[in-house]
Amino acid sequence: MTGKERREQLLDIGRTLFAERGFEGTSVEEIAHKAGVSKPVVYEHFGGKEGLYAVVVDREMRRLLDMVTSALTGGHPRELLEQAAFALLDYIEQYTDGFRILVRDSPVAQSTGTFASLISDIATQVEDILGMEFKNRGFEPKLAPMYAQALVGMVALTGQWWLDAPQRPEKAEVAAHLVNLSWNGLSGIEPKPRLIGHRKS
Repeated sequence: MTGKERREQLLDIGRTLFAERGFEGTSVEEIAHKAGVSKPVVYEHFGGKEGLYAVVVDREMRRLLDMVTSALTGGHPRELLEQAAFALLDYIEQYTDGFRILVRDSPVAQSTGTFASLISDIATQVEDILGMEFKNRGFEPKLAPMYAQALVGMVALTGQWWLDAPQRPEKAEVAAHLVNLSWNGLSGIEPKPRLIGHRKS
């Protein structure tokens, strides 16, 4: 294996083990054993378990932020909300190990911060959209950041629940209910919410 291939192999193994057991439950010995190398090889590439973990978390945070940012393609504000909900649910479904790592309390500082700071970054993307909508409706635009945090936080926590729900509903159903609650509020909630965008699954 080349050095680059070995590094990627260690990252894949580390990602799987951190998702299964968490940072504390994973050892350099186990990572090395699964890779078929000695412990010094792990230290050579990452300086230790902390370094490996930091790279894994950093990659996952960037992937999630990229997925959400690229999903916000415009259209009606309600459709933008649907796009954001689907992007997070897509990430949870496609990169389950990564999501499990991100939602744990990280013992290691990463360059991109914590899951809470990532959620805050995503909320900033939504904030501008909400600000324009608030202005158009005669609401106070300076409240948009608070609403953006509430919306994104709601989607993130619901995604965490959805991942482990015993009778897991379909992704589109979860997205429809999330948007229903956030768009209509509890007082105007629709009994059978529907998605208005082009995406239905």
